Amino acid sequence: MLPPESDQVEFEGELAIVIGRVARRVSEAEAASVVFGYTIANDVTARDLQRSDGQWTRAKGFDTFCPLGPVIETDVDLEGGELTTSVNGTRRQHGRLADMVHPVSKVIAYASNVFTLLPGDVILTGTPAGVGRIVDGDSVDVTVSGLGSLVNPVRSAPAR
Repeated sequence: MLPPESDQVEFEGELAIVIGRVARRVSEAEAASVVFGYTIANDVTARDLQRSDGQWTRAKGFDTFCPLGPVIETDVDLEGGELTTSVNGTRRQHGRLADMVHPVSKVIAYASNVFTLLPGDVILTGTPAGVGRIVDGDSVDVTVSGLGSLVNPVRSAPAR
């Protein structure tokens, strides 16, 4: 749902890591041992609010933002897999999972050295180039090799 507070809501297709056990100060070498599985995320962001607030809580925290799914898969090809995001059938993002700025193992190690990760926690890994605006009536499809597709219709929130 597009919140009335924002005039610029954007999609961000991402691979999501689902944590499977308590993890604190995990090394990169140990990172895979704390992963339950992987899923797909659309890290929806009210970009104008992100800029004006100077931080990301409100811009990424609206109800219905950050849909996840449709499945959690335990075996994902992080070296050969790809992520593609399409809006209304037109490809807008594409990237190889192996080309992520920070590999999954580094993301988990970094996060677990700041705070304790708990089973069920979800970590988003970042988005390829090509994020863009979505409007009422759009359909966003984020596809990750081996995980399938997460399809989200975009609608304007009812007026208050």
